[in-house]
Amino acid sequence: MPVFINDDQKELFVDSEILEKQGKNILFSLGCENQELSILLTNDEKIKELNKQYRGYNEATDVLSFPQNEEKESKFSSLIMGDVVISTATAKRQASEHGLSSEEEIVLLLIHGILHLIGFDHERSEEEAFKMKRKTQEIFNRIFPNKKPKESCDLYS
Repeated sequence: MPVFINDDQKELFVDSEILEKQGKNILFSLGCENQELSILLTNDEKIKELNKQYRGYNEATDVLSFPQNEEKESKFSSLIMGDVVISTATAKRQASEHGLSSEEEIVLLLIHGILHLIGFDHERSEEEAFKMKRKTQEIFNRIFPNKKPKESCDLYS
């Protein structure tokens, strides 16, 4: 289960080894331990460009997910999961709002991004949003058992 990290930002020091281990823990907890994941840590400017290019929104966001293979029957579907892009600048701002450390916020965003890669979509319906939040809570609590984001955290609460 390779987890590749590309850190092209200067906003925040992120320990790549720790993030890689947390990424592997998330994949394992979802039964995706044989899949490959790529994580890009970037700044608001770059994620804004990607958000505009791929989603049509001309604004920075916290996390984007790009499945490598959206075809269910692909021979590669068991190997390459996709890419998760996280803005560390946005993560840093949100961390204080959510009562989390920057590391915890980045992991929360990583969980959210990976859930999108495996088909969860909170925009599809209220029921789907509820399921995604419950799964996010389950995984986050496994990694950080004594931590709970504030109610203002809509990814969790």
